[in-house]
Amino acid sequence: MYTLTLVNRRVLLLNQNYEPLTVCSARRAIVLLFSGKAEMIEKADGFRIRTVSASYALPSVVRLWHYRKVPYKQIMLTRHNIIMRDDNRCQYCGSQRGPMTVDHVIPKTMGGQDVWNNLVCACTRCNNKKGDQTPEQAGMKLLRKPSRPSYITFINRHYGINEQWKPYLFIDPSSGHYATT
Repeated sequence: MYTLTLVNRRVLLLNQNYEPLTVCSARRAIVLLFSGKAEMIEKADGFRIRTVSASYALPSVVRLWHYRKVPYKQIMLTRHNIIMRDDNRCQYCGSQRGPMTVDHVIPKTMGGQDVWNNLVCACTRCNNKKGDQTPEQAGMKLLRKPSRPSYITFINRHYGINEQWKPYLFIDPSSGHYATT
């Protein structure tokens, strides 16, 4: 039973050029390693896989030996992903209490569209207060301008960040924020 949970642990999969591709199971990463398609970049601290005759370090980050051309990864525009992008925080009052809704910054009746930069997470109270108005008309301010999340941001929010992944996801280990160049 213990081995089953180990092989289901999450491993960051990098392309040959160290670009983050996805997060896979340790089982998939081990198959890539033993088939000679990838190399281990980081080991999961303190975890090992044991067979009858040998013991192997459990991977935390693996890199493909050959570059794989992958299409641009777009995050689907869904209610769940908007709330996740905004950390389940109302973008008007900052509350994380109670059920959250998705609000159109520019209401549909005024030409607002269902796009990343027009949708925000809002608590029921603020959404009702704003109603069918723009934030300016309702006397409200957005805490943060909405935008399309990057795939790296999505990996961070969806899977949580393992400390060993931070350098490969362009996250400053000391602050936990995305590194800027």
